[in-house]
Amino acid sequence: MPKHSKRYLEAKKLVDRTKYYDLDEAIELVKKTATAKFDETIELHVQTGIDYRKPEQHIRGTIVLPHGTGKEVRVLVFAKGEKAKEALEAGADYVGAEDLVEKIEKEGFLDFDVAIATPDMMRIIGRLGKVLGPRGLMPSPKSGTVTQEVAEAVKEFKKGRIEIRTDKTGNIHIPVGKRSFDNEKLKENIIAAIKQIMQMKPAGVKGHFIKKVVLSSTMGPGIKLDLQSLLRE
Repeated sequence: MPKHSKRYLEAKKLVDRTKYYDLDEAIELVKKTATAKFDETIELHVQTGIDYRKPEQHIRGTIVLPHGTGKEVRVLVFAKGEKAKEALEAGADYVGAEDLVEKIEKEGFLDFDVAIATPDMMRIIGRLGKVLGPRGLMPSPKSGTVTQEVAEAVKEFKKGRIEIRTDKTGNIHIPVGKRSFDNEKLKENIIAAIKQIMQMKPAGVKGHFIKKVVLSSTMGPGIKLDLQSLLRE
């Protein structure tokens, strides 16, 4: 068992492990337990009822948080010519083609959070699959990161669009803001995230799609949310 810090154990005492908290109470509590010296990220952990053995039930897509995550999003775009110019004008941090592929391959350059590509670039970046795939950075039509509308995609990811996917246990982990966000903004982000995830329910899922939702800060303990009250919001 990993050893937890004294600060974490103190924060854990504030949380009733048997209780399912309503959202307002959970937000108050998650801020109280976020006692690190930096502005901790507030995270939402969603346990789904998907069967991970069935690829058609895997969830991968994007959702939009009305107030963003509070994190500066570094966007890289694989594009040429006019599309490269559009991406730069929209605020992309890195734009290129073969030169960027080489930089990632040879220098291990991974200093970005989202990679977007125009469809014609996919043949040259296919070989980056082994590097970008495991990190969730490989452009994909499913996540809206392979597109001709590069300028729009750059602006959306900068503003608060985030990519989500189920992990091998069928869980989804999403940053929904920072400790410094006011309660109302966190609440709106959380409700927006849950509603958009609900709409992604794969057709073959039996029983409850969302089984459990937990809120936590980067360094703090998990706080279970009352799902019924959350879905009524």
